[in-house]
Amino acid sequence: RTSRVIVPLIRRYRRNHTMVVEMQDQKSGVKGSEQKLNVTTIPHVLTGKDIIAWIANKMKTTPEEAQTFSTMLVAYGYIYPLQNHKKLVMCNDSSLYRFQTPYFWPTQKWFAEDSDYAIYLAKRNIRKKGMLEPYEQAHYNHLHEWLNHKWDFIVMQATEQYKAFFSLNMFYQQAIMRSKVKSSVSLGALVKYVTTYKNHDPFLAPCLPSNPWQTDHDAYWTLNMRRVDLPTKMRVERWSFSLFELLSDLRGRDDFKIFLKKEFSGENLAFWEAAEELKWGTAASMTAKAETIFKTFLAPGAPRWINIDGRTMGLTVKGLDHPHRYVLEAAQTHVFLLMKKDTFFRYLKSPVYKDIQKKALNPEAHNFSPAQLEQNANSRSPGIHPIILWQQEEEEKAKAAAASAPVDVKAMMSKIDRKK
Repeated sequence: RTSRVIVPLIRRYRRNHTMVVEMQDQKSGVKGSEQKLNVTTIPHVLTGKDIIAWIANKMKTTPEEAQTFSTMLVAYGYIYPLQNHKKLVMCNDSSLYRFQTPYFWPTQKWFAEDSDYAIYLAKRNIRKKGMLEPYEQAHYNHLHEWLNHKWDFIVMQATEQYKAFFSLNMFYQQAIMRSKVKSSVSLGALVKYVTTYKNHDPFLAPCLPSNPWQTDHDAYWTLNMRRVDLPTKMRVERWSFSLFELLSDLRGRDDFKIFLKKEFSGENLAFWEAAEELKWGTAASMTAKAETIFKTFLAPGAPRWINIDGRTMGLTVKGLDHPHRYVLEAAQTHVFLLMKKDTFFRYLKSPVYKDIQKKALNPEAHNFSPAQLEQNANSRSPGIHPIILWQQEEEEKAKAAAASAPVDVKAMMSKIDRKK
């Protein structure tokens, strides 16, 4: 009976968006409202029962048939649920929904270009951790070969879009679930974060020796370059906030390496860095890097073998048969947590960290007169281009890798004999 009613309705409204446009009419459409959840306000929110009641009244049909039709609108993407994105049905209750932007309605019939489809598959690949469907994997490999000249750009676009979607999705989920968290807990966490970072926020605390954006004096940039002999005290203090802060600062990571070398436990950090290079490196070097990482850290008898659980090791080794950017993520996360729980706290108590705390610079505030500020503006020099900084870092990495490479004694002896 439902099909006998729905088919004529679809014929009557040849384009579903005609119905959706009527539903959004300010006078005769479905009445929406703002949904307030703690400090978050979501505009133009509709409930499932209001949508079904409007359709039943408009089409002069039963609530059951109206619910079937509205579920079709959800499935086609004209309306989307706010609380459960995977359940594409219309519930006849107080579940929350919103209208989709007309640009994304299927009746627009946009034709996907190769680049758009490649970005979509790259996002799927990121989300599924490389486990695409067979037909998707075939298209992915074909587009990778066809668009190899701009594949790095495609992956960058996919990564940024996925991050934006993930952040927005988490925002809505947290906004909906926030009512289950005590306000005292949320406020306590916020106060703790602000207390920890307030002296490191240039909007809340002054830059030392001066703010380069206001004074045109680059002493602050020089003191806080990515790799300097002696960092500032504020910079060293920030390393103690978390392992993430320590590893994000290349100077702090170098200091952490010194500690690990004395502890004879540098393989975990070396593997973490190798996984980062694989994740953010070029697509052309991915296979070679994955093979090197396997031989160095994961293969039986590897020179820098890492100690991870059997399940993670099995999944990682199996994934390396068809390497992608995120094939090492499980093992990398495992190693990061090991360093976070043990090595990081031992580093903060070690003589290495205490020594750099003592030697760290503490620049005094420098106040410029109006004449000096004008002189600074006139003698402003261009900064170092990011590409040059990157090239310098690559050269330093190559030198460090060459210095730490194992020495072939036989080759050295043969060279000495030839000289003699």
